[in-house]
Amino acid sequence: MQTVIRVDSSEQIGSGHLMRCLTLARRLRSKRGAGVMFICRDLPGNLISFVREQGFQIAVLPCVEVAANLEGYAAWLTVTQKRDAEETIAVLPSEVDLLVVDSYAIDRQWEKKLRPFVKEIFVIDDLANRPHDCDVLLDQNFHPDGGANVYKGLVPEHCRMLIGPRHALLREEFYEARSHLRSRTGEIKQILVFYGGADLTDETSKAVRALVKLHGKMRFTADIIVGGSNPRAEAVRQLCEQYDYLQYHFQVRNMAEYMAGADLMLGAGGTTTWERCYLGLPAVVTSIADNQHEGSRIFAEAGYNFYLGRAEDVLEDDIESAILQMTPERLRAYRVAGEQLMGVGDDV
Repeated sequence: MQTVIRVDSSEQIGSGHLMRCLTLARRLRSKRGAGVMFICRDLPGNLISFVREQGFQIAVLPCVEVAANLEGYAAWLTVTQKRDAEETIAVLPSEVDLLVVDSYAIDRQWEKKLRPFVKEIFVIDDLANRPHDCDVLLDQNFHPDGGANVYKGLVPEHCRMLIGPRHALLREEFYEARSHLRSRTGEIKQILVFYGGADLTDETSKAVRALVKLHGKMRFTADIIVGGSNPRAEAVRQLCEQYDYLQYHFQVRNMAEYMAGADLMLGAGGTTTWERCYLGLPAVVTSIADNQHEGSRIFAEAGYNFYLGRAEDVLEDDIESAILQMTPERLRAYRVAGEQLMGVGDDV
C-alpha cells in the first residue's frame, strides 16, 4: 500500500498538521505495512528534517515568495492551488493507493487535479468551510450536536465521515502513558506549559511571567516546553533559567510523559486538546490562531476546560487568576469530562 501525505509545517502554520500526519504515517506503516512518502514545501521554520529523522521518504517542493494575489489560508501554500497540484503530481510515485491531504489552503480544486493519479483521497480537516473531492474525511473536532451535518454539501455523497475526538490521531506514546497513568489528587504541584511548535504570539513567555507572579502564592514546579519552530526559544530559555522551579525543554519527543506527570496545563487549542483529554489533564487554554477561537469557546462552555480567549486579549494576570480558580473539584470535573469524551477513564 503506497501512501502519499501532502502537508506543510512552518512558522505560520505551526507543527500540529504535520505531527498528526506523522502519527497516521507511523500507524499505516506499522499496522498495514504501508510505504509512506511525504510531500512538503520548503517553508521558513519547516520540520522537514524531523520527518526524515522518523525514517520517512520526503519530496520537497521549492520555497517561493508568496504570490501577491493570495490571502488568508490560501497564502500558506505560497503558490496557487493549480501550481501546487502540478508540482505535487510531478513528484508522485507511479502508483498511489492513498493520498492524505492536510492543509487549510487546499480544497476540491486541488483534489480534482490529483484524482486521476491516486486511488483514494483522505482529507484531514476541521474548518468545514470549503468543498472537498475526497473518499474519507476526518474531523477530530468537538461538535455539540455530533457534527452529522457539518460537512453537508461540502463532500461527495459516498465520502466516509470520521467526526469527533474519538477519531483523534494520537501518537502511540499517549496510549502507553494512559496504561500506567497516575491518580491526580486535585492539588496543583506540577504545571506544564506548551503552546505549540511555533507560538508566534509568544504565549509561552506570557505564561512564564504569570507563573513567576503566582509562585509567591502557591508552590509548584513547571515544565516549560517550546517547539522547534519557536523563534523566541532562546529568550524563553534565558527567562526560565532565572528560576529553579521552572524547567526549560526544547522540541521534546516524549510529550505524553510530561502530560501524564502534570496536574494542570497552560496551552493552546488545536490537536493538543485531544491529547490532554485522553490523559485526563485539565487545561487553561488560549487560542493562538483564528481557527481555534470558536471551537475553544464551545469546548469550554461544554465544561471541558477553562478558556481565556484570543491571544491578543489574554494578559499575564488572566492566566494567574485562572490558575487560582482551579479548585480540586473543578480539576476533577475537567478530567472526568475529557476522559468521557475520549471514551476512557474510571468514571466512564
